[in-house]
Amino acid sequence: MKTQIPNWLIILGGCGQIFTALIYPYIRHKVFDWYNDVKQLKPLNQEIAKTYGRYIQGLNFSFGLIAIVIPNDLQNGSNLAIALTGLIAAYWVGKVATQVAYYPMYQIPQKLIFKIGSYFMNTLFILFAVVYTWLLMINLSSIL
Repeated sequence: MKTQIPNWLIILGGCGQIFTALIYPYIRHKVFDWYNDVKQLKPLNQEIAKTYGRYIQGLNFSFGLIAIVIPNDLQNGSNLAIALTGLIAAYWVGKVATQVAYYPMYQIPQKLIFKIGSYFMNTLFILFAVVYTWLLMINLSSIL
């Protein structure tokens, strides 16, 4: 019997990833005061930091769109499904590992909304890591 993840869970994860892409500028600006910090860098480094921020935002949006539009294809066992779910799983597992290893040493503003938001976002990141790792395992099991 072939194991599958319900499409609604993949689509929910996709919606969450698009949400993270859309909320990302707000978090950088209001929570982390990122733009003022970036202004302290040399001009080229400012542009590099902004570019990587856009890459992150674009990847989150793209991964979400893929999950919403083609959830069945993400678990069909094809080489492309293995490659794509492996990439996205590594991305989110890496994000969660980084969050656990490095972010606790930093303080976010102590407003209640930011504390709640922090727990919500971390829950989303863990959801993404679990869903895509699960998809990768399903895909890999179909070739074994």
